[in-house]
Order: sequence, then structure tokens, then C-alpha cells
Amino acid sequence: MKLKKSKLFILTIITAIFISSASFAETLKIGSMGPLTGPYAADGNDIANGVKTAIAVIEDEGGIKGFDKIKLFSQDTACDPRQAVAAANKLINSEVVGVVGAYCSSATIPASEALAEENIIMITPASTNEKVTERELDYMFRMCGRDDDQSKAAIKFLTYKKVKTVFIIDDKTTYSQGLAEKVAEGCKEAGIKVILHDHVNQGDKDFSAVLTKVKTKKPDALYMSLQNSATGSLMAIQAKRNDIKSIILSQDAVYHPQFIEIAKDAAEGVYLTYGFMDKEIETYKKFISKFKEITGSDKVGAYSAYAYDSAITLLKAIKETGGTDPAKIKEAMLKMNYQGASKNISFKENGDSSSSYVIFKVEDKSFKNYWNPETGELF
Repeated sequence: MKLKKSKLFILTIITAIFISSASFAETLKIGSMGPLTGPYAADGNDIANGVKTAIAVIEDEGGIKGFDKIKLFSQDTACDPRQAVAAANKLINSEVVGVVGAYCSSATIPASEALAEENIIMITPASTNEKVTERELDYMFRMCGRDDDQSKAAIKFLTYKKVKTVFIIDDKTTYSQGLAEKVAEGCKEAGIKVILHDHVNQGDKDFSAVLTKVKTKKPDALYMSLQNSATGSLMAIQAKRNDIKSIILSQDAVYHPQFIEIAKDAAEGVYLTYGFMDKEIETYKKFISKFKEITGSDKVGAYSAYAYDSAITLLKAIKETGGTDPAKIKEAMLKMNYQGASKNISFKENGDSSSSYVIFKVEDKSFKNYWNPETGELF
């Protein structure tokens, strides 16, 4: 009888220790931000799915010591500055360690100000406006490239194509208008005449007025700087319908499967600038395999891999430092130099990583590597 009581007592102590240790286990909280609803929802969900994929990979590798699990808090910015700040405050209240996001530069910039006040690290996988990392915020990082680098790639391509005249269209957003202005400046420096730099509005679906101008002016090239691929699809369809013969060059926001799915034949022959990714390397294959497992699809958007690498980088830094001290995490991130899914990852002191823009062309219903601005050679 005493032996049974003794065994029961030992079992009770072991159970109590287990429960006690479990109660002290901490959940690591990270956030993501992007437009989960509205016209840019595809891109925002791509970002959230990229982060989910990274969490799954890290947990498959054993997780992070000191944390029982990693929990993601995803917030909707709707690409609206005020909603982005509200989303940032929700993440602050949720006590996240770091944030991957946002999508639109017009959302990332104000949201980052709120997060900076609380010393929360933010890594954007998608916001390319130069101002994102030029405000001396201590904890702002960028995984994707910058507009000043993207515009240079566009100008080199237009020069390569011997373009003499260009018509530029943007939709007045921080990202698209800022990039369009950089391209316009670059054209003038390169001796390419900007016939007209015109604008449409966010959410427009009928571009007949501006495309009539394009058809009348007959530029060698139409530069299409728009906030997302769905809008780009509509403009490409209407350009084809109006029998516009100009070369169409767009930007990284158009690099999304739905651009081709919506535009269909009108997408064929469209060029765009986007960061080079080697899809044959093991790190990319690992990403795409887990992404497909998580989402049920291998159709990754423009910023899925960048979001994945952003989250992996943040989690690796937390794992290396053994805690959530933002200064230590930042220091670890600045020392990193490793091959990610999207690129080789290293950061400059201001939080920028490298730009690797090349020219893609839509051929046979897919995005194909076309021309390398650095080498001046076709792929």
C-alpha cells in the first residue's frame, strides 16, 4: 500500500513539474501586415502565406529554444495609411516581436513610424519606395529592392530596345507615382523623350481616355506603373483592344500569376522589371515545397518569397540571440549573409538589402527571364 502511495506521489510531482514548466513556456508572437481585403488582397495574402510558410519551416527544424510555439498575427492594411497605423497599433497591443509588411509603401511608411516608437522590428517584403529606409528608423528593414534601382533597370532596357519616345502612366500611389517619376527622370537623362506623364486613379477600371492619348501619340513604349497586377491586367486588355502597338513595360507589382490569368492573350509580350530569383537552388525549392503544402498551390505572387525570407531572417535572428531584445536581433540581422529563397541576404546599415532587377517577358502564359541589365545580355 505504501509502495502504491509512493509511486502515486512521484507521479504527482512529475506531473506538477511538467505542468509548471509548460505554464512558463512562452509563445513567440510575430506579425504580418498587408491588404487582406480589397483590390490588393491577392498580394496581401501572398505576404501572409509567405510568413506562414517560414514559420512552418522553422518549426519543422525544431522551433526556437525558449518558445513553445510561434504564433502569427496578420493584420489588414487595405493599402490605406490610416488603417495601416491602426493595424500597427493592434500588433503592438498583441506584443509582437517583429512585423513582416506591409505591401504598399503608402501603408508601410506610416505604420513603421508607430512600430518604431515601440522598438519593434519591421521588414517589408514589398515596399520599394526609397523613403522606406531613408528616415533613420532604427528597426526598419527591406527585403525587396528599391525604386531607384528598379527605374535604372527600366531605363537600361528602354535604351537597349532603342526606344526614342515613351508615354508614362501611374495611378498616383506613393509607390507607382514615385517609380514613374524616377523613370521619367531617367528617360530625360538617357535622351528618351517623355511624350506625356499621365495619371489614372486607384480603383479605375476604364482607361479608354488615357489609352486614346497613347494611341494618338504613338510612343515607342508605354510605361505602365500601377499598384497591382489586377489593374495592370485591365490596362493591358484595353491597350490590346485599342490596337496600341507600343512596347509595354511595367514593374514588379505586375509580377503575379493573376496578371496572366486575367489578361490572357493581352499579357503576351508585356515586359516588366522584377528581382531575379534562381528557382533551381535548394533554398527556393524548399520554400516552394512548403508553400504548396501550406496553401495548396504553387502559384506564388510577387512578394511571397520575399515575405518568406523576411520571416526566416527575423526568426533566425531571434534563434541566434536567444531572446527578443530588439537591439540584439537587429545586430544579428545586420551580420547575416546567407542564401535565401529569393536572393542572397545581407543588409546595409540603413536596413536595405540588395536589388537584383532584371527584365521579364510574358511568353506562352508565363513570366520568362528575358534580359539582364547588368550584363546587357539575353537570358
